[in-house]
Amino acid sequence: MLSYLLIFFAALVFALGGTPFMRRVALRTGIIDQPAARKVHATPIPMLGGVAIYGAVCLALLLFSDRFFAAQMASILLGATWVSFFGLWDDRWGLSASLKLLAQAVGALILMATGVMVQLPIPMGANWLLTMLWVVGITNALNLLDNMDGLSSGAGAVAALFFLLLAAVSGQYLVGALAAALLGACLGFLLYNFNPASIFMGDTGSLFLGFMLAALGIKMRFPANVPWVTWMIPLLVLVVPLFDTTLVFFSRLRRGKNPLTTPGKDHLSHRLVARGWTRREAVLLIYLVGCLGGAVAIFVSVADASAAYTVAAATAAALLGWLMWFLNGEG
Repeated sequence: MLSYLLIFFAALVFALGGTPFMRRVALRTGIIDQPAARKVHATPIPMLGGVAIYGAVCLALLLFSDRFFAAQMASILLGATWVSFFGLWDDRWGLSASLKLLAQAVGALILMATGVMVQLPIPMGANWLLTMLWVVGITNALNLLDNMDGLSSGAGAVAALFFLLLAAVSGQYLVGALAAALLGACLGFLLYNFNPASIFMGDTGSLFLGFMLAALGIKMRFPANVPWVTWMIPLLVLVVPLFDTTLVFFSRLRRGKNPLTTPGKDHLSHRLVARGWTRREAVLLIYLVGCLGGAVAIFVSVADASAAYTVAAATAAALLGWLMWFLNGEG
């Protein structure tokens, strides 16, 4: 537990100090997000906050993590670095969606090549496919979620917190250390990113955050429970980005739009604001949804199969109802 605290506070301090520095770098190099019709900010906002998040996580782990887990930690950080590099490229010069997807697929292959992959009691080929879909899906979900001040960083912090709690209870040091670093870095960055934001994380940060959370979901193990129960836990912890992506995907398909390349104000946060919530209230409500998903995940991790599936089914029904309410409200 002391190691987790050291990693958390180190990442927090590095992010608190690194974010304003990267803001100055972004202003000097012109890496700035300009206002547009599909965006909610009305003034230019510097990006590169993701570089501060990335640096804070890596430095904290380098200084205070257990060297016994260095090989697996390095493989996860290597994949995350690869994906973040393409995010930085996109922030500076722009990049096509197809090339970003290809980069994420290569990142997933890096994980699988080092043994970080889904390991359900199903054929190996299916596990490889699930790993690819999970990594690319969650990485993009966090990228899509980054559409309002403090949303992706705060939701990422909530998910990292619950991964940390689950890891601490089940004695999984690698997941706990990575989650502690992510939590500290996200909270340190969030101080500058919460409404009104003075800096954005950009694709550098959102892709890094999504990739890391996807890897944490894969690495979680619950030896005291059975795989046909525990597979639900990462889905529940990451309920916010999964719900938002599902909502946007089906909404755009219904309107005849490409769900992967069509930008717009059709995310969960935008819809809440359109229904009268302030931007801060909408973001805080989404944090709460993430906390509820994490709480259900903790229950499922210790419950027997019947109780776990009953609670998970009730949660899924509630989310489906919320999804249909938003979709039917489109007219």
